[in-house]
Amino acid sequence: MSIQQGTLRPDVGAEDHARGPDDAPVTLVEYGDFQCPHCARAHRVLPKVLKRLGSRVRFVFRHFPLAESHPDAVHAAEASESVAAQAGEEAFWRMHDLMYDHQADSDDSLDDAHLVRYAEQAGADPATVALDLGANAYEEKVKSSFMSGVRSGVNGTPTFFINGTRFEGEWTNASAFIDALEEAAE
Repeated sequence: MSIQQGTLRPDVGAEDHARGPDDAPVTLVEYGDFQCPHCARAHRVLPKVLKRLGSRVRFVFRHFPLAESHPDAVHAAEASESVAAQAGEEAFWRMHDLMYDHQADSDDSLDDAHLVRYAEQAGADPATVALDLGANAYEEKVKSSFMSGVRSGVNGTPTFFINGTRFEGEWTNASAFIDALEEAAE
C-alpha cells in the first residue's frame, strides 16, 4: 500500500462536506481546487472508486484553492459554500460536480457569471450567490479549509488522505486507488 506519513488536521467533523455513511470503515478526504485540471481528472476517477466501495467509504471534500495558478478557484470554492448554506449538502455536491464537469469548457467557465448559473442549476438562489461572492461571505470558511490543508502537509491538488493518513499512490488508476482503499477497509 502506498500510504506515506502525513496526518490529516483537523479530523473530519460536522463542518466538512461528506458523502457516505459517517461510520464507514474508510474515510477518503480530498483537498481540491475547482480550477485544477488534475482535480478534474480525479473527479472522473472517483465515481468508479466510490461505487466500488459503496457504503464502506465516506468521501470528504475540502477546499485548497491555488489562487496564484487558478484565479477563479477561490470564488468557485466560495460559491459552493454559498450553495451549501442555502440549499444543503446535496446542493453542495451538485455544485461540486457541475464545476468539475464544466471546468474545461472555456477559460472563463468558472467566472462569477458561470458560478451563479451553476448555483441555480444546483438548487440555490443565484442572486444570493452573486451577493455572497461580491461580499466574500465565505472567504473565511474557504481560508480555514485551506489552512487545514497546510497543517496537513498539502502542497498541491488533488491531495488525498485515507483514514487520516496521506495517500501518495496512483489515484489516476481506479484499480490501484481501489486496492489501497480496500486494504484500508480491512
